Amino acid sequence: MFLFLLGTKPHRDIVCNDNIQIAPISELKMLQVGPKIFQYIAKVTVQAMQLFCTMLKIDKPAYILLQNPPGLPSIGVAWVVCLLQRSKLIIDWHNYGYTIMSLTHGESHPIVQIAKWYEKLFGRLSDYNFCVTNAMKEDLQINSNIKAITLYDKPASFFKETPLDLQHKLYMKLAKDYAPFKSRTEPLLPHIEMSAFTERIVRSGSVMHIKERPALLISSTSWTEDEDFSILLKALEDYEQYINAGAKLPPLVCVITGKGPLKEHYNRLIANINFKHVQICTPWLEAEDYPLLLGSADLGVCLHKSSSGLDLPMKVVDMFGCCLPVCAVHFLCLHELVKHEENGLIFKDFSELEEQMKMLFLEFPTGAGKLQMLRRNLQASKQLRWDESWEQTVLPVFSSS
Repeated sequence: MFLFLLGTKPHRDIVCNDNIQIAPISELKMLQVGPKIFQYIAKVTVQAMQLFCTMLKIDKPAYILLQNPPGLPSIGVAWVVCLLQRSKLIIDWHNYGYTIMSLTHGESHPIVQIAKWYEKLFGRLSDYNFCVTNAMKEDLQINSNIKAITLYDKPASFFKETPLDLQHKLYMKLAKDYAPFKSRTEPLLPHIEMSAFTERIVRSGSVMHIKERPALLISSTSWTEDEDFSILLKALEDYEQYINAGAKLPPLVCVITGKGPLKEHYNRLIANINFKHVQICTPWLEAEDYPLLLGSADLGVCLHKSSSGLDLPMKVVDMFGCCLPVCAVHFLCLHELVKHEENGLIFKDFSELEEQMKMLFLEFPTGAGKLQMLRRNLQASKQLRWDESWEQTVLPVFSSS
């Protein structure tokens, strides 16, 4: 059984899987009246009741597996359902919810302290726990007396390099709504179909990159406080200045995917920047298009700064699945995923990021530079996929219980 919010569309591999039943949950639109603390308590209470009723309607499960965060109120509700139905509760720790809340409210806020107590309590009451880093495993054991097994995020099988013909098809689809994907010039012949990056001979169906094409940079985000996109915007401004000064760098198309509370704030900042050689768009992609775009891109940028310092960005895992080199902002345990100068580069501020972008795109699009070296390293790494990781790490837990 798979629970998801209405308004989101799962990947078709989930929708079409006969072994998965989907139980949709309505997203609550609460009235914006009264003190915020009252609004929050009311929202959590209604969510808990809704989730509880939904879970009691489904067939009795042997296990309930949930990801935290979000854990409030889902962990407590799942524990009660497990108690009533004699099921076993498994928590997959991707981060701590209370550390994310502290970005907005501060560490000492009563809601944050309650959330911290709540996560620790139900973590101890669960039957099994998985976590995404060894650093988090150690922290759970020392500070919460929770024994967890490290289960590194791995990319699903559909995260892979995108063939050129599918790249062209995707670009033409996106060009209908987003100007950066449209061709800058008209085709010389009527039987040629062009995007900003590719051209297709209609009669033969053959596709090739256009000469002097722009580089495609992608970053994905939930537009929250733990990702500072001003770093990327400042780096792009400096990149533009390098080109204006005569540097032989390609123009950039920068795609920032995702949705979240700070999206409109950054869209306003982007609209006020006068770029000539850099184009930015912020689409919300269909589930099937996102891996295709990652597999088509030239460079990924990750601005995720863990609120706890103990989780790893899933977006980088997916990028690596597509053999896409990544520049990622530094935090405590990032080294468990990004190996500097091996599968990507780690930066600390916008000046380091713009220097890395300049260096990586200096010989673009030839295969002789650092960018292609990083891609070749990823191609040669034969990364473990999600289903393989599940069989190695999770199935033994089920088998022994």
